[in-house]
Amino acid sequence: MNFIRDDVSKHTNVFDVLKERGFIKQTTHEDEIRELLEKEKIKFYIGFDPTADSLHVGHFMQVIIMMYMQKYGHTPIVLIGSGTAMVGDPSGRSDMRQMMTNDTIFENSAKFEKLFGKFIDFSGDKAIIDNNADWLTKLNYLQFIRDIGRHFSVNRMLSAECFKQRMESGLSFLEFNYMIMQSYDFLELYKRYNCKMQFGGDDQWSNILGGVDLIRRELGEQVYGMTFALLTTSEGIKMGKTQKGALWLDATKTSPYEFYQYWRNVEDADVRTCLSMLTFLPMEEVETLASLDGAEINKAKEILAFEVTRLVHGEDEAVKAQEGAKAAFSGGTSLENIPTTKMAAADFEGEGLGIVSIMHQLKLVPSRGEAFRTIEQGGLMIDDEKVTDAKLMITTEMFTDGKLLIKKGKKTFHMIDIN
Repeated sequence: MNFIRDDVSKHTNVFDVLKERGFIKQTTHEDEIRELLEKEKIKFYIGFDPTADSLHVGHFMQVIIMMYMQKYGHTPIVLIGSGTAMVGDPSGRSDMRQMMTNDTIFENSAKFEKLFGKFIDFSGDKAIIDNNADWLTKLNYLQFIRDIGRHFSVNRMLSAECFKQRMESGLSFLEFNYMIMQSYDFLELYKRYNCKMQFGGDDQWSNILGGVDLIRRELGEQVYGMTFALLTTSEGIKMGKTQKGALWLDATKTSPYEFYQYWRNVEDADVRTCLSMLTFLPMEEVETLASLDGAEINKAKEILAFEVTRLVHGEDEAVKAQEGAKAAFSGGTSLENIPTTKMAAADFEGEGLGIVSIMHQLKLVPSRGEAFRTIEQGGLMIDDEKVTDAKLMITTEMFTDGKLLIKKGKKTFHMIDIN
């Protein structure tokens, strides 16, 4: 499980590693935190609400931070937020999250726990995993608002960015409780484990400050908070969104090949950020790769794609994805790792199926209109032949050994299998 190279950094303090690699966005007490991480081996936590049945690439960046912290001797507390997921975090959202049943939340939580085991070493006392449903669901509401709610100023809460951006569209009282609940998590983890720091994405800054302040007011103790830059493109757009939705860490939701292709196709301007934040390559190597120009930058993208896929899906899957990508780009025949959809042969008998409908069904395009535009602009190929007719019907006679390869643009490949 030791993904981090022994020569990964010249630094002895993990704070300097995280800063050099561009992770750190805000801190409650920068000098004190750096000194704390230098002199002590602390327990820290990051919370993950199970709002889906898989972690996505945004979570993965925080997983990498936990891996760095663990490498330097600190103890991660992975907090599964089954309790807070029942409320829903309003941070970074323009509308209220859809309510999930308790059964769905706990099913998602179990899947989260399994995925974390791939990246974090939980042997011995090296890491802790806990679930805030264990205490949040047992709270007496009146006692809670008397003991904890009294420490929170409504005026200050409304000035927090996570609430402020929702005031116009409407903020429910349910969501208004989220900050207090997350703050209470920090208090509970401090009492249980002497947890001294909370980490999170920069959209969690207000919630983290709430926890630091609550522990000071309730116990008179000093704890710390740190946020990390969100994974965004050079244009400020969140990374990890694909034609099919989020970029998931679960191979059944995003195949290793699709995962590899996403990173292979990032914009040139984003290569350095991705190499720095999503791999454990030494920064000297990151800088060298990021400085490549023209066609040479593709070498850096291949290394990025391989490294991130290796971390998430393992060496074997990364090799398969890389070979599949090279075969597709070179017109080779080893295409078994390309995303494949099985369809009924009967669908293609007689008149067959229209290519526009197929593109939409396979989610190669967001709409039928986009499919027409792709064909009109010469951006679609079937088995290396350009499609010029948007009314083309695909029939069984067009398949070779029951397979048909569709190529959209230069980067998107999809196989139809009717065997």
